[in-house]
Amino acid sequence: MEENLLSPEPTFKLYKDRAISVGTFLGGPLVAGYLTAENFKQLGQSEKVRITWIIAILSTIIIFGGIFLVPNIDKVPNYIIPLIYTAIAQYLVQKYQGADIKTHIDSGGQTYSTWRVIWIGLVGLVILLIIIFVIQFFIIYG
Repeated sequence: MEENLLSPEPTFKLYKDRAISVGTFLGGPLVAGYLTAENFKQLGQSEKVRITWIIAILSTIIIFGGIFLVPNIDKVPNYIIPLIYTAIAQYLVQKYQGADIKTHIDSGGQTYSTWRVIWIGLVGLVILLIIIFVIQFFIIYG
């Protein structure tokens, strides 16, 4: 308790790892990249922000490019692919930010609401769907 009196409460908010998982499931790897990069920025780890975005963009291209290229992908249940990339994102967030998020919360730091993450996830989903429709349009009519 004495330790808490000597160290000031953080004045910034972070996204919880579980909330990032919810956002990732809804909006895909780009949302995971956004939320994780925002945490890195708030934690003062700006060198990891760029790497996070590169990984998120490449993951999105690989996942959704693969969906168009893999034969019989329509036989895979719709929820399997989001569950897989959500589990991977959850593992990476826990590995690279889990301790920092826990320390932030334990020292009195605040976190963003899950509703905010759901909103971000849904916006990410809309953006992702627009990109997919544009790609399909150019494949069919281009």
